[in-house]
Amino acid sequence: MNGEDLIRRLAVALAIGLLVGAERHWRDRDASPGRRTAGVRTFALIGLAGGVFAALAGSGGPLGGALLMAAGLLALVAVLLPLELREAEAEDRFSATSLVAAIGTYALGALAVLGQGEAAGAAAVAMVAVLAARESLHGLMSRITWAEMRSAIVLLSMTLLALPLVPDEPVRWLAGVNLHKAWLLAILLAGISFLGYLAVKLGGERRGLLLAGAAGGLVTSTAVTLANAAASMQGGPTRGLAAGAMVAGAVSCLRTVVLAMLVAPQVARVLWPALLAAAMAMGAMALVLSLRGTTADDAPKPPDNPFEIASVLRMAALLTAVGALAKLGAEWLGGAAVIVISAVTGLTDVDAITLSVPQLVPEVITAALAARAIAVAVASNIIAKAVYAAALGNRAYGRSYGIGSLIALSAGGAVLVLTIR
Repeated sequence: MNGEDLIRRLAVALAIGLLVGAERHWRDRDASPGRRTAGVRTFALIGLAGGVFAALAGSGGPLGGALLMAAGLLALVAVLLPLELREAEAEDRFSATSLVAAIGTYALGALAVLGQGEAAGAAAVAMVAVLAARESLHGLMSRITWAEMRSAIVLLSMTLLALPLVPDEPVRWLAGVNLHKAWLLAILLAGISFLGYLAVKLGGERRGLLLAGAAGGLVTSTAVTLANAAASMQGGPTRGLAAGAMVAGAVSCLRTVVLAMLVAPQVARVLWPALLAAAMAMGAMALVLSLRGTTADDAPKPPDNPFEIASVLRMAALLTAVGALAKLGAEWLGGAAVIVISAVTGLTDVDAITLSVPQLVPEVITAALAARAIAVAVASNIIAKAVYAAALGNRAYGRSYGIGSLIALSAGGAVLVLTIR
């Protein structure tokens, strides 16, 4: 690298040190001069030193460069460690945070000079955010329960460890079921349950469940309906859970309109009034359920466990089986039966019909027929979710969700009849 490029990279290394040092100095801002081990100036020099050592290491070959970087790190630790020990002894505390932050600053300064300035800067910001959030993180760890920690570990293990190992291809002897997608659905169900649990804990039963339902509806309203059904069987707030599932259904209808507009605007122009009416009906039902709220008599407190893995796997298996049956039914009926295929496919998925059927316009079918097919898929999905709610949730949850679904179907169907002639 030329001299000008090296200066820019060293400037980034210095800026990283200043950023980390500002947080460390602010943390000990009340200490008198000479009473802190490292402040803004020291950390700035540490970041710059990491950059200088990296620049020197570039001319020493792989082995020589590695030894030079290691020597710089050992020198840093040798200087700071005795001072950190004396400061900790004087203040009667145990903490290695500043020393670890200094090592990180040295490494990020070196990374910046090695040509990864953006990554080093982003990592420095993340490190400072973690350092600055000490009180919040300590408070969180003091409030978190073992069930919450266990559920988070299980969810992360399902996502980061198990998911990459599951084959991403159809299994012929399982009616073409893709195990990777089935496991991904289980992760989605667990994630939505965890999201709902956190939303209720942080925002309260009424507001938290509505927010969780809206967020889940952007991905899959079916999973929200199933997760809330399981929560209702565990003693969760029935009306709040049903309201959250209704909000998810309303968001799902609006999402279908957006997808149709992106794929085939002429189909969306025919379809949007009916789906908007259905979404408004679901939103109104959610508002009614939310305003009625819960009482200590008819709605026990939410469960202490974010989700039960056995329940999540059972629900994922149920949806996967329904999807396999829908696929087999579509194959038996043939490609010409667009409406019937839409009804069968809509039992588990609306996006597949929304994205595929409009592509047949106008060569194969009309925009009105495509709109009917998508509407039938949405109606089939709403009915399927109502059945799931009644079968897997408690009686009050199934009744509330069923009434809301019936109102939405009536509103959407009436508008569809008026707009499609």
